[in-house]
Amino acid sequence: MTLSRQLFSAIFATALAISPAITAAAEEVAQELLLNPPETEELPLVRSAEGVDLAEYLWIKRPIIVFADSSADPRYVQQMQFINERIDDLALRDVVVLTDTDASTASPARQKLRPRGFMLAILGKDGGVKLRKPLPWSVREITRSIDKFPTRRQEIRDRHPARP
Repeated sequence: MTLSRQLFSAIFATALAISPAITAAAEEVAQELLLNPPETEELPLVRSAEGVDLAEYLWIKRPIIVFADSSADPRYVQQMQFINERIDDLALRDVVVLTDTDASTASPARQKLRPRGFMLAILGKDGGVKLRKPLPWSVREITRSIDKFPTRRQEIRDRHPARP
């Protein structure tokens, strides 16, 4: 359920308790929200790690950070090809890919993880470092690893509840 629908449900329940006139107004607002949902500003799935505070992703996204000393590093190029080929699989798992290819600039991610050369790091929604790899990994390997995280397993259970 989207935030708009949750908000509407709360407003509608309150309106029912207050007055029938307010209930009619709430129904109009609900109809408008269903027909014209508010636009949300989506951040790009792949973005630079420069100036990004990892705390902004806590409990919202799973950051995957790709470090290299240069954007010409063959391992970096290969990793980004892997990611771009199957970006939808990462989007399904609430992933944001952050890239850091400037070793001379100390981004917050670089300060926290201290990579040497190329490194792929997968963080959980809790902000913890779940995996570090010194070589490129395919999206298939990345998604299999993410699917083993407890929070990801809970998300799958929540989306597909067990039938009685």
